[in-house]
Amino acid sequence: MFRMILDDILLFFVPFMLFAGWLVLTRRNPFDIAHWSGWKFGLAVAGILLGIGSILLAGLSSTTHTGAYVPPYFENGRLVPGRFIDNP
Repeated sequence: MFRMILDDILLFFVPFMLFAGWLVLTRRNPFDIAHWSGWKFGLAVAGILLGIGSILLAGLSSTTHTGAYVPPYFENGRLVPGRFIDNP
């Protein structure tokens, strides 16, 4: 779950990183706040849309399980990972 949240946070910052790269390529100072003033809202909206899109894509492309979930447990001193058992 933490990895999914971290992925969405990183996706939010992708438009900002691309814009900073564009500023560097056009030989402007990316640390000058004047270059960011008109773009902050649009970049934030683009980042939010990327995050929402990734969540929707993950939800729509994931497999659905119809069986019961067996949580992880110890058997003979070894950890057996959790799994889904299909209904017969």
